[in-house]
Amino acid sequence: MVQKRAKVEKPAAGQPLRRGRPRQYDPDQALAKAAAAFWKGGYAGTSLDELSAATGMNRPSLYAAFGEKRDLYLKTLERYQRKSRAKTLELLADDPPLRVFLTRFYDGALEIYRAGGDDARGCYSISTAPAQATVDTAVRAFLQDSITGTDSFLADLIGKARERGEVAAGADSAALAQIATATLHTIAVRSRVGASRKELKALAAAAIDLICGAASSRR
Repeated sequence: MVQKRAKVEKPAAGQPLRRGRPRQYDPDQALAKAAAAFWKGGYAGTSLDELSAATGMNRPSLYAAFGEKRDLYLKTLERYQRKSRAKTLELLADDPPLRVFLTRFYDGALEIYRAGGDDARGCYSISTAPAQATVDTAVRAFLQDSITGTDSFLADLIGKARERGEVAAGADSAALAQIATATLHTIAVRSRVGASRKELKALAAAAIDLICGAASSRR
């Protein structure tokens, strides 16, 4: 007995072919929600069920969209880095003096680290990546690239500020950049454990004075 093939309906003239069901999620929003879950529980402490609940996507959909848990985590790190760097570049739009930029830089970080309020969450990458970096080479490479990238970016700014006379002529821009980056990470960790905004702003101000010179703050 020969079975008849099911009739395939063709689209009407001028109508485009449908290629499957349209995607029902916003990738950026899904990554933001996944990051919030990782931010709260850490990589190891966040289960797939929790990620599924946070994003509103079931496990198969989550896997199809982002891969395994590790892949999803790396994508959230990349998203955080991309957005952080974009915000940092916005602070340079009016070509501010180094002291002004650094003040904005640390103030902006505090807005993220404390979520605009009293939530103690710190920096996403510094709060979640170091522990995972000890067992995952990709996370370790990401964290190393993030740190050296920040050092290089700040060293370039400090070097240009030195040429403008905003930093001591004999200052080592690379060393000062590492101090600036280390201050950022210290603020992140202290924010995570509940240091007050006032304390963290004072720490940032002290670092800025060290980098730019306390005397220049009176100009």
